[in-house]
Amino acid sequence: MMQSSRALVLFSGGQDSTTCLAWALAHYAHVETIGFDYGQRHAIELAVRPGLLQKMRALSADWSSRLGEDHMIDLSLLSRISDTALTSDVEIAMQENGLPNTFVPGRNLLFMTVAATVAYRRGLDVLVGGMCETDFSGYPDCRDDTMKALQVALNLGMGTRLKIDTPLMWIDKAATWRLAEELGGPALVDLIRTDTHTCYLGERGALHDWGHGCGTCPACELRARGYRQFRQE
Repeated sequence: MMQSSRALVLFSGGQDSTTCLAWALAHYAHVETIGFDYGQRHAIELAVRPGLLQKMRALSADWSSRLGEDHMIDLSLLSRISDTALTSDVEIAMQENGLPNTFVPGRNLLFMTVAATVAYRRGLDVLVGGMCETDFSGYPDCRDDTMKALQVALNLGMGTRLKIDTPLMWIDKAATWRLAEELGGPALVDLIRTDTHTCYLGERGALHDWGHGCGTCPACELRARGYRQFRQE
């Protein structure tokens, strides 16, 4: 059911955030997008964002009429204060603390705080993010408890009633592909497959059945496995 609320979607140019954008367009009267340049190794995701947004508009006249402004924010300070496999050219590996070195400490906390600031200025009352703790790499800032706590902290600190929506939180990658099909049919699935970017190494290269990517990094493995499970249903 369409709600009168106005949403801001954290839109990276990847599979999850594109699915979340379609979900927001199915639920909210007005939707804007926000992206972050944090010096990520896979900066190709930023390059595909404008074309993706244009093609999302072309999928539906209704979506086009309700999809508003895109906001691009420079958060390159993250790459200067962190040392991770997503911000440096180092091999992806597990760390002694049990987390992969693709974890960028504070990233989602900062993303949501900046998004809340933009939402405050723009009169938007919902933040939509693709965080998920069903199929994920163990990042603590992707957990539901983190998002709930952050929602409370943001509203206390800003005197607002912002809501954080995470429509992918409890579904796996196969279900994420299925959700995209439910929201936008085969056209959206194909757009996600061919035009989004998720690979941690920034490898565009050949088009696989599940999309572009190196095929071996954790993000590619999750995406490929989910797509094949989705197609076998």
